[in-house]
Amino acid sequence: MKKLLYISLFITGSGLVSCNKFLDKYPLDSVNTENYWLTESDAISAINGAYQPLQWPKLYNMRIWTTDIWANNSIVGAGGGTDGIETVDIANFVTTTDNAAALDIWRGPAPGILRANLVIENVPGMNINAEVKNRVVGEAKFLRGLYYFLLVQLFGDVPLITVGQTPDDDLRPARTSKDVVYNQIITDLKDAVQLLPDRAQYAAKDIGRASKGAAMGLLAKVYLTLKNYPEVIRLCEDINTLQYQLNTDYSDNFNVRTENSIESLFEVQYIGKTSFGFWDNENQSSWLSTFMGPRNSNFVAGSYGWNQPTEEFVSAYETGDVRKAKTILYAGGPTFDGNTYQATYSTTGYNVRKFLVTKGDSPDYDTNPLNFPVLRFADILLMWAEALNESGRTNDAQALATGINTGGPLNRVRLRAGLNNVQGLDQVALREKIRHERRMELAFEGHQWFDLIRYDNGAYALNFFHNIGKTNAAAKHLLLPIPQRERDANPNLQQNNGY
Repeated sequence: MKKLLYISLFITGSGLVSCNKFLDKYPLDSVNTENYWLTESDAISAINGAYQPLQWPKLYNMRIWTTDIWANNSIVGAGGGTDGIETVDIANFVTTTDNAAALDIWRGPAPGILRANLVIENVPGMNINAEVKNRVVGEAKFLRGLYYFLLVQLFGDVPLITVGQTPDDDLRPARTSKDVVYNQIITDLKDAVQLLPDRAQYAAKDIGRASKGAAMGLLAKVYLTLKNYPEVIRLCEDINTLQYQLNTDYSDNFNVRTENSIESLFEVQYIGKTSFGFWDNENQSSWLSTFMGPRNSNFVAGSYGWNQPTEEFVSAYETGDVRKAKTILYAGGPTFDGNTYQATYSTTGYNVRKFLVTKGDSPDYDTNPLNFPVLRFADILLMWAEALNESGRTNDAQALATGINTGGPLNRVRLRAGLNNVQGLDQVALREKIRHERRMELAFEGHQWFDLIRYDNGAYALNFFHNIGKTNAAAKHLLLPIPQRERDANPNLQQNNGY
């Protein structure tokens, strides 16, 4: 008997559509199980669909990079008024349960999770090449781990769904303890490490897929969040033996000509202009250059003026840090594509530079092909240094680096930035130095908020916000509220404390 399997999670997901590079079309709102899950191309199409929600505005094309605004690296800027008001409210700690950004982020991972679930559930039983089968299942487990890691950090307890569902199932699940969710994430990523090939084993057409190194790096980040420092050290040491290195030029991490470089563990892939509208989920153009280009300037195609760095952030750069000129635009700094920056372009006097794409590479506002970096080797080195220091191996964490790819993990990153080796600091002083280094190295890549809320179990974040004048920041703000619209549809969803 023909069976039509309907897929549900804790929200309703939309169907899959065209994507770039290794991604294909795949209609996943409903799957006819009699004529699907038969061929290798079915399996590959299915896993391609599980990547697609990463590209959408609900995740890396907008909401994830706006977490740097919450963390005070920047402000919304834009056109003023109600532009980005949902992000402004989160950054000012006046978030309510109808916040549009919270709703986007709650819903954003769900289509990817349900698509990964289908792959994990169906591909192992397919009669296809074993190598392809293992890889596809490994990709799905990596992606499910990534999607749930985003959710659990931002909301705490979330519904944990690991199988495809039918209309006969309970489609109003309660929230699952974050400890159980983390255990599932760890299990998925451990499996992915075993199943995925090294990046070098992928054919050119498949560059950008999750690899063994990507799974190891994400697992290290999960363990760092949970303060399992021995596992972080073990994983980072193993990653250090693989093919990854720091790019000589920091800017190569944000250059359309050097995407998926030797420093990249995992990037969200974009191709540029497609037949879909700029505001559609299915759009294949990155929003970042268009959104972050200085407003009322001619620097890039599309200049909405979002994500303006704060003076507090800019003043944190050490003298001689070459990342400053490669990360932000400021009066007196280097020109961009022949254009001289004026402080009047921004309400703070600064704009983000690192994600801008020249008109030669993106002639229109909807043609930007620049990938978004999710995991870089520099992040791995700084996680390694942090875990060493927190384990009492302070001298190892600040070991001398004789080059950007030799020596101690912290100092390799610093040497690439044009800074001197750090040595002789005690554990407390080195802890602050590593935290500073993470902020400057990974600025505007969507890491700082997640770092702030994990340091000292959130106490560091609240102290930081109070010191910069945001005295209304409270413990409840370290998690987003469960969107009221979702609670209205599913009364089994309990609200986070304080909302």
